[in-house]
Amino acid sequence: MSNEVKDLLNALHEGNVTLDEVAQHFRTRKWPRRPKSDPASYLDMAAAELQDPDPYIPGSFDDVAAAYHQKKISRDQFRALSEAVADAQRLEDAGG
Repeated sequence: MSNEVKDLLNALHEGNVTLDEVAQHFRTRKWPRRPKSDPASYLDMAAAELQDPDPYIPGSFDDVAAAYHQKKISRDQFRALSEAVADAQRLEDAGG
């Protein structure tokens, strides 16, 4: 199954778009987020550590991390795209 983030990352890997183009697109999109639950105690925190990892969310930062681990993007590209996603989330948090 394809999604917008994977399509952009594949296009970057294939040289069809530039890093700047992908980063700009990442800065302007809304990123899905995982719901946060703050543990009430250290026992809750320890129990949370023993749970399975969060499930994959298509079209999320999970796709960027996967592309890096699959060596489809370089460390520098990963850093630039991570910053672009963080910029988008900060803007959203600020109400923008």
